This record gives sequence, C-alpha cells and structure tokens, in this order.
Amino acid sequence: MWGLCEGSGRTPYRAVVDLTGPAYQCSCPSRKVPCKHALGLLLLWSGGGGAVAAGAPPPWADDWLTGRRERAGRRAAAPPDGDASPHAPADAEPGARRAARRAARIGAGATELEQRLEDLLHTGLAAAEGAGYASWDETAARMVDAQAPGLASRARELGALPSSGGDWPSRLLEECALLHLLDQGFLGIERLPPPLAATVRARVGLTTDAAELLTGPKAAPVRDRWLVLSQQDTDEGRLTARRIHLRGERTGRTALLLSYSGGGRPLEPTLPPGLLLDADLAFYPGARPLRAALGERHAPPAQGPVPSGCGIDAALRAYGEALRDDPWLDSWPVVLADVAPVPGDDGSGWQLADADGESALPLDPRGLPRPGLWRLAAISGGRPVTVFGTCGHRGFLPLTTWDPEPVSL
Repeated sequence: MWGLCEGSGRTPYRAVVDLTGPAYQCSCPSRKVPCKHALGLLLLWSGGGGAVAAGAPPPWADDWLTGRRERAGRRAAAPPDGDASPHAPADAEPGARRAARRAARIGAGATELEQRLEDLLHTGLAAAEGAGYASWDETAARMVDAQAPGLASRARELGALPSSGGDWPSRLLEECALLHLLDQGFLGIERLPPPLAATVRARVGLTTDAAELLTGPKAAPVRDRWLVLSQQDTDEGRLTARRIHLRGERTGRTALLLSYSGGGRPLEPTLPPGLLLDADLAFYPGARPLRAALGERHAPPAQGPVPSGCGIDAALRAYGEALRDDPWLDSWPVVLADVAPVPGDDGSGWQLADADGESALPLDPRGLPRPGLWRLAAISGGRPVTVFGTCGHRGFLPLTTWDPEPVSL
C-alpha cells in the first residue's frame, strides 16, 4: 500500500507499506518505525470499505517494493549455509535498472538547478537578499524529489547566505560556482576519471552500502592498528551525527567513521580518543578517500600513544592537496605538533602558532564553543601541545589535544 499524507512541510509525506513483511518506509523525519503515517495507512486499510483503492504504484513506491521483493527472492534462492560463496554473483539487472532510473531523476534535478542558478545570475545577486528562504527551500524540496539529497542541502545553504552579513554576495557567488561545478560534473559524469566520478556521486547523495564495501566482490579492507583521534557528536536537525576520526599506525591513512541516528539506524559504537584498534576499515570510493566503514576487529582495544604531527605550513599544504582532488571539500583532518593557542592582536580571534612563531593558523570562529577554547588555552598554559582537528577555508577547528592524555574539546 502507498499514500500521501499532509504534514508540516510543503510536500506531502510519502508512506509505503509492504504487507508481506510487514515493512514500512516514509519520507517523514520521524525516528519511529513504523511512523504514524504508515500506521494511519494501515488503519485505513484495516477498516475496509474501499478506503484504500486498488491501482498501480507510483515510481517512488514501486522502486522500494520491487527492491524488497528482489532481495527476498535472492535470499530464498540462496544455497544453504556453508554452500554459498561470499562473492557469488547476483542478478544485477533489476538493480541496474533502478540505479539508471535514479540517475535519470538526479540528472533532471541537476538540469533544473542549473536553470535556477542561471536565473539568479541574470536577475542579479542583490535580488537574493529580498527573496528569503522560501524560494531556495522550494528548490531544495525539488532536489529531494529528484533523490539528490546532496544537491538539496547545498541549495538550502544558499538561502541562508544573504542574511549572514559581511560580504555575503561574494560567498553566495562562490557557493553558486561550486554548485554549478557539481551539477556539470554529474551531467557529464561518464567523461570523468573513475575516482572523481565516485566523488561526484557521493556529493549528490549516491552512496555505497557499507556491507558491500566490506564483503562485496570488490571489497578491499585495510587492516591496521587505528588510533582514535577524536569523537564528535553534533545535532543536525532531527538527527544526531557521530564523526570518529582515526589514523593508521602502519599506513598513516586518516579515516572518518560517520553515522547518524534516526530511522532505526544506530550510531557507531563509542570510541574515546586515545584508543588503538586492530581492525579492518573499508574506504568509500572517491578521488580523496576519507570516509570508511568499520569491519572486523582483531583484538581488544588498547591505549595508544600521542600521535606524531606536522607544522602549520604542512597542514595547509595537506588541505590544499586534498582540495585539488575534491573541490567541494570543506576541511581536511590533520594533527598539529608543537603549537600553542594565542589570542589575536585585537583580542577578538585566536590562533594556533608554531613553536618558532613563524606561522599561525586562525581558529574557526564558528566551530569551537567558548568553553572548549578556554580549555585548550588552560591545557596549553602557553606551552606547545599536540592538537588534532580539521583545517579548512574558515580556519582550524581543534577537536582533541594531548598533554599527555587526550582531551576532547
């Protein structure tokens, strides 16, 4: 069964129920499964009297129902336990058709977004100041309908810039240029190198399943002793996001474990900074792979050492190299060694300065809460410390410091 339910948003929620499960899906942001919209649909159906009419399902319901039935068919046809090969080929044709339909929808959404950007530039950026959020919210909703959540989130960010103060026209033009680049990248994705094409797919919202990364036919897990550099939980609307950064002892690679609570999905397990994990990680494809999925752990966690770090100049160079591969990157994780927090000349901003005083990096004014800044200053006491954080165009956001034990900021 399927149906539309009016909610608090502009677009009705799309609820679909598979009675053979039973299983449910709804476009609402509720964390409850089933949500009240799916339950309402079931109540209408159980009352009889033709309240739920017969008919062909729309594409958004058909995609989900077809996918469930295909997976159920593959499970039923699978050989008994012990006989199945972990890399046995599956019938990829239905999945390829679904992927092609979604790619076509995203392409149509990117084309519509390009027209929206062109209209904005023809009208003039000054007109965006009086337009408010409504027009960009509507554009974002259209991108959600096109199954392109990455484009939707960037469209919403454009709506907030005119009211942000400062030189907002320059920032708006920069963000429009990046969004235009992403649109054109997806519309011409077949001409891109495979790593860059994977980055573009991820930026528009096409992600790879973690189970496929870890156990699929192309799985290439990386085993190492991974030092936990930071764990950060942030509220993002109705969801809670957990970001855990790690660095391999042997490979030197930095990894990001990203998870969201909501929709029945749990967060990644808690991993305090300073732990050392002997585990497998599978990296998501991209021009500059960073996000990873946590696989098998081979030993209990142990206490790790203070990580080695680099100076300010090397951190800026690392961010620049990462930005060359992924122009939509906001920041890049780095460990800074022998740096001290110092207030700016006018007292309004803080910096991290190298021990020799030759280079300094401003702290991101929007990222670190005031208590965290004073904690960092208190731990340092004016002496050089080791700090892990992210280096980006807004400055450096410190997340963990060692003196000598790791302390989350």
